[in-house]
Amino acid sequence: MKKNKKKSAIYAITAALTLSACFVLFQLNRHDDLANTRQEESLIEKPIKKYGYDIDFYKIEERTIEKNQFLSEILTNAGVNYSDIHNLAENSKEVFDVRNLRAGKKYAIVRDSCLSPEALVYVPSVYKYVKYNLKNRLNAEIVEKPIATCIESGSGTLNSSLWNTMIDNNMPPALISKMEDALAWSIDFYHTQVDDEYRLIYEREYIDGEAVGVGKLLGAYYKNYANEYYAVYYDHEHYSGYYDLEGRPTKKPFLKAPVKFSRISSKFSLSRFHPVLKRRKAHFGTDYAAAYGTPIFSVANGVVTRVSYTKANGRFVKIKHDKTYQTQYLHMSRFAEGIKVGMHVKQGQTIGYIGSSGLATGPHVCFRFWKNGKQVNHLKENFPPAEPMPEDELDAFFTYRDKMINLLDLVCNTPVSIMTDSESETSEP
Repeated sequence: MKKNKKKSAIYAITAALTLSACFVLFQLNRHDDLANTRQEESLIEKPIKKYGYDIDFYKIEERTIEKNQFLSEILTNAGVNYSDIHNLAENSKEVFDVRNLRAGKKYAIVRDSCLSPEALVYVPSVYKYVKYNLKNRLNAEIVEKPIATCIESGSGTLNSSLWNTMIDNNMPPALISKMEDALAWSIDFYHTQVDDEYRLIYEREYIDGEAVGVGKLLGAYYKNYANEYYAVYYDHEHYSGYYDLEGRPTKKPFLKAPVKFSRISSKFSLSRFHPVLKRRKAHFGTDYAAAYGTPIFSVANGVVTRVSYTKANGRFVKIKHDKTYQTQYLHMSRFAEGIKVGMHVKQGQTIGYIGSSGLATGPHVCFRFWKNGKQVNHLKENFPPAEPMPEDELDAFFTYRDKMINLLDLVCNTPVSIMTDSESETSEP
């Protein structure tokens, strides 16, 4: 059943898709029925709600928590007696402790038609709010805001860096990371060129009409020199991720680099001039320079074998991936929370953060790679391929792939979004 639902979601995105000129219009199977239903519903005047309260019957006073301002002061000023404040704090501990209210966050006092305080609403993030009931129950509840998911498209031609081009084309920055995940083993994103092209189809999440996040990258195209690359997101019973046009996973057993949005500041070398020791010596690693605090990822699944500090290496983590391969990450500013010896980590999991501990002149991670007990240059390794898609899944994948290719081939620079079936009502819950 779960598999069927996943497939239905995939085909719902593309089965009834049509393109017009430079616009990618996604129309779901029930689009016409939904449109007719919504047209009829639009003739019926709906109440406008805020935090679940009809604004015609409730007064909502929105403010921001000031520095050193606590719940007791907020509610006392709103006209709530101290006994009720105490009981509210006790009753809501397990849901959202009032001690977690933070300065700078928004809150609202909701009053009934008699201007008596009905509720305190605290907004810790764009995704949810906490409703503290000030009458009868004196408790709290967390309300998740409805997320409307849109399918959007966009493209660009590089005139500088990939980052700057995507930002100039109003593409969400998170898409850069997702595109890198999808195509990292086909394209060297450290050496992109002017006139490279990209096209993307992706999910965008909205709350109250405001973009709040990016969902899945559904399809990606990249042209580098005379080469064209595609990645298609597809899930089946055994794997969810990106595939090339032949149904092979685009993700390899090892990531190319342990840091995103970085640059190679020093390569693997048998004779490198050491910037601190001021003499030539072998450098059995690859240095990736990035800003302090940038997350460092494990390049593959494995088990942590060392979490330590030495004068030369600074703070470092070492991971054993299998009988053949091990990796080490040096000069961290700090370890990621929970990282300890014996812990199993997944590919892409944060294990620490960029720093300059040990013998280092600036923030970077020295990435070291062992093969059969010998340190090697990982950039020159030919790793075994990932597990292929099951043969009985290929026909369905090829059908989906062909539709996605057609869409990507027609995407232009003008982003367009259409609500999917998860579209929310226009008023808040």
